[in-house]
Amino acid sequence: MTARPFWEAKTLAEMSPAEWESLCDGCGLCCLVRFEDEASGLVTPTRVACKLLDTEACRCSDYENRREFVPDCIKLTTDNVSKLAWMPLSCAYRRLAEGRGLAAWHPLVSGDPESVHRAGVSIRGETISEADLADPDEALNFMAPDLLAERGLARRRRGATSGRRIHHED
Repeated sequence: MTARPFWEAKTLAEMSPAEWESLCDGCGLCCLVRFEDEASGLVTPTRVACKLLDTEACRCSDYENRREFVPDCIKLTTDNVSKLAWMPLSCAYRRLAEGRGLAAWHPLVSGDPESVHRAGVSIRGETISEADLADPDEALNFMAPDLLAERGLARRRRGATSGRRIHHED
């Protein structure tokens, strides 16, 4: 009898740190600069990536020290994963927290770290770095309200967006 993979056999809270980290599929969607309309709560992503995102690998270039350079990053935990409604429906952490399995293109399922990119889920080649902006508010020029909906990764929502900036990390 073959043992079930850890993501099917354990809850998120039961996973080791290495197992938790391996759930990240490398899509980079959580590293997009987002704006939240403070009146409606609507969160809209931009096509601007965190200055630490390696946009080719879709991974943080300084993961261990990221909070030093991007203090407003939100650390994803077992306590908050279910509360971050703006996370893409494709996110492994969200999928598992909601009782759904991993997608077929997820590297843990496919065995190939490039499968997320081939499936069209990642933001590889579609962003600019916030480090390239003269002013952080320039990110407003790159609003992408339908970015996740285009990929079928979120429910489509409409509304004006401005307000505070949100970063996310795994």
